[in-house]
Parts: sequence; structure tokens; C-alpha cells
Amino acid sequence: MSQPRTRKSAADRRAEIVETAIRLSAEIGPDRVTTQQLADAVGVTQPAIFRHFATKSDIWLAVGEHIAARFRELHAQPHAVSQDDPHGTLVTVIGHHFAHIARNPAVPAILFSRELHSEVPTLRETFAGLMAERRSAIAGLVRAAQAAGLHRAEIVADDAAHLVLAAIQGLSMRWALEDRAFDLAEEGGRVIAGLLDSFRA
Repeated sequence: MSQPRTRKSAADRRAEIVETAIRLSAEIGPDRVTTQQLADAVGVTQPAIFRHFATKSDIWLAVGEHIAARFRELHAQPHAVSQDDPHGTLVTVIGHHFAHIARNPAVPAILFSRELHSEVPTLRETFAGLMAERRSAIAGLVRAAQAAGLHRAEIVADDAAHLVLAAIQGLSMRWALEDRAFDLAEEGGRVIAGLLDSFRA
């Protein structure tokens, strides 16, 4: 005799919908994900999706908040931070970012989808705020490395942070465009390490 299905809480169902939207984005692209596809993948009716999210835009806003929260957790990991070696901390934090993207291939597609951002302007604002936080955190580590005599004093920390983020974004987009044909964490770490070594005193 089959067991009755356990009814999920509203919070659990919302989380499942968000995670499914991210998974489908990796498979078919965020611009092609429909609420019917979400419902089918989750195993509920389309009206059930809208009982948890009033609009499709609300689903994407929740996806954006989920992605942003995961990136913030990466920088907050205690083992990633060393007060004595800000250069090493920077290398570690960036390595965690590459590994996170490699485990979550939908992230570049969602972060840089022009169509999705035009449909959901608040999502673009969420990601712009996230990128500003990342720039500020990286610039702070560069300044700490300068204060420790590890990075060249003449480097403009904010410019260095822009370069690092541009390299991360460029490598992540190439990885996505090339159908994940190379190891992003390995190649990303190697390329970024070369860039960061150019900052050394």
C-alpha cells in the first residue's frame, strides 16, 4: 500500500519552486522557463505555483535573493578569512566563487540575462547591489594587502576590484558559452591567481 504524500509547508514549497527555477534555467535558459514547466517539474498545478508567488516576477525576485544570499555566505565563511594574509584570503574567496558557479551553472545565465532583467527591473537592482558589495569586499581586501605590504601601494583598490570582477564574469560567461567544456574552478583559479600576482609588491 502506497504511503500518502507528505504535504510540504509553504516555506518548503516556495524553496522548492525557487530551486527548480534555478535548475531549469541551467537546462533550458532562464528566458525560456514558464510557470507551467515549473509546475510540471515540481509536481503541482500551475495555480498552485501562484498560491506561493503572486506573479512570475516574484519567482525571479526570490531566485535573485537566493543567489545573492549564497554569494554572501561564501564571503562570510570563517575558514576563508585570514587577518594575517589578506592576499591569500582574496585568492580563497574568489576560488569559492568559481566553485560555487561550477556547482550552480544557472548562475551566469540568470545574472546576465538581459531579457530577464528587462522584464523584472527589481531583479537587475538586486544583482547590481550584489556586484557593488562584491567590488567593495574585494577592494577592502586589496587595501588590507596594501597595508600589510603585500600589494603595490600605487594600485587603486577600486580599479583592482573592477578588474577582478570583470575577469570572474568573463571566465564564467565563456564557460557557459562553451557548454562548460572546461573546469571553471581550476582554470578560473589559475587565471585569477596570475592577475592577483600582478598586484604583489
